[in-house]
Amino acid sequence: MIKKFLIFASLLMIANITFAQKAEVENAVNQLAKLMVSPDSLALDKLILNDLSYGHSSGKVQTKQEFMHSLLSSESDFVDINLTDQTIIVQNKTALVRHTLNAKTNDKNVPGNVKLHILLIWSKEKGGWKLLGRQAVKVN
Repeated sequence: MIKKFLIFASLLMIANITFAQKAEVENAVNQLAKLMVSPDSLALDKLILNDLSYGHSSGKVQTKQEFMHSLLSSESDFVDINLTDQTIIVQNKTALVRHTLNAKTNDKNVPGNVKLHILLIWSKEKGGWKLLGRQAVKVN
């Protein structure tokens, strides 16, 4: 009986830890979306790892510096971002996040809309979850 209780308690504890980690990752994703709409260089710098690989649906891949520059200069100007169909998988210190991004843009003062499937790769670091990779593909 005690053995069953310990197994149950262990499983419950693991489930709580997993749920908490997923919530932390979800918060990081939401913070990234907010910063893409209202960029802040210090907040972006804290949220993104130096080795970032940021892939666009066009095939273009940016470094951390290039990605931050495109947001801060309004070269890439998100007016509104809505994320749907999100799934989060946490494995040790890595998290994979998939979602659909629907956004209103104003790149180079040209209004537009974009709908993309996104894969984000997050790494658990001392300061929390940090963005390591992103890849987008166009929705058919």
